[in-house]
Amino acid sequence: MNMFLIILSIVPVCLLNRYINNKDSEKEPKELLKKLTKGGVYSAILVIIISFFLPLISSVFDVSRLDSMSPLELLLYTFIGVALVEESCKYYYTYKYTYNDREFDYLFDMVVYATYVSLGFALLENIIYVLSGGIHVGLIRAITAIPMHACTGVIMGHFLGEAKCNELNKKSAKKNKILALIVPILMHGAYDYSALSGNTLIFIILITTFVYISIDLVNKKSRNDIKIQRKYDYCPKCGTKIVGNFCTNCGNKSE
Repeated sequence: MNMFLIILSIVPVCLLNRYINNKDSEKEPKELLKKLTKGGVYSAILVIIISFFLPLISSVFDVSRLDSMSPLELLLYTFIGVALVEESCKYYYTYKYTYNDREFDYLFDMVVYATYVSLGFALLENIIYVLSGGIHVGLIRAITAIPMHACTGVIMGHFLGEAKCNELNKKSAKKNKILALIVPILMHGAYDYSALSGNTLIFIILITTFVYISIDLVNKKSRNDIKIQRKYDYCPKCGTKIVGNFCTNCGNKSE
């Protein structure tokens, strides 16, 4: 039974990864995609560690109090204790692994990258929830939580891609980097708040809207993908800015 539950946890993630990868006309290296999935898993582990200490800061972040929280406490818990923490961790690994990578040479690439990290996060989270909750939880999460994580990844990737494309305009690049974190936090927080507060209609409207917007964005960006004009070239090995043909840090030749 446990093996069946693990498979049930993994399949939705694999299907969404395949969907987003098929939309990429210039396929990314498999090793990079594996690294991004691992980054998502690492971000989930980091969230677990952070969540362990949050109740020490305030009882608002104590998950054992969910049933007795006031609307304001629930709002703080979902938007700060959950959405802010989770999306920040996913943002960290997405940015760290890809923003200055030379493989990131087309605008749509970042949508793929951020989605893979988000789904790597969802993979570990889903296994934990489904093993403890059973088949019913697995089926529900396959059409709610997993798509939600994919949607926040698409949005994060969209804004980070725009930041890279507008790198010469520092103000625009900074704004898009901020939006790449803020918008997913708001999406995630609204999703969790509606789910935990029992607003079923709002919950359905939100997840449907997120999926529709994300699919539309993926289709448009994949059809109209553009090559990124970089402000700098970066070494693929160590990330140092390359001025000439060789990295001044590790000596790697720039292609």
